[in-house]
Amino acid sequence: MFGVSKSAADRIVDHTGPLLALHQQKRFRQGTVLIVDGTLVPTRDHSMAEQSKDFRYLTNHQVVIDADSRLVVSVGRPVPSNRNDCKAWELSGAKSSVGKTTVIAGGGYRGTGLINPHRREPGQTELPVWKEAHNTSRRKVRARVEHTFARMKESGRSARVSG
Repeated sequence: MFGVSKSAADRIVDHTGPLLALHQQKRFRQGTVLIVDGTLVPTRDHSMAEQSKDFRYLTNHQVVIDADSRLVVSVGRPVPSNRNDCKAWELSGAKSSVGKTTVIAGGGYRGTGLINPHRREPGQTELPVWKEAHNTSRRKVRARVEHTFARMKESGRSARVSG
């Protein structure tokens, strides 16, 4: 199409793509709330991935979005899928990219200094009503990052089908 070979188009996109990308913010405006979560992405690069239980090679990608705009503000470097989210948060560089900004995370990020859901204390049968309500509102906000993953993965599927 347009008289350009596929390899030439790939070279052009590889060269101009980074120039068109948004520059990573060094600071976020005051009051900004970010959401982080990790997602597993299949890869053929066996040097950076680990084999999962179903024999697929996967990498863990930490994605940070703005809670208000739902725009992706940072994606960490891929780490092997056998790293849990706490470790991947630090190793991927996502942690250093957000600085001291308020970040909401799931239960898999305990001990990282992020805002996590409330959990029952040992011997406690139920959470107090206010903590349960707090968790409910956080779940609704954290769902935004899951929707972002769905859009990212769906656009990747459609690009593979049409390309």
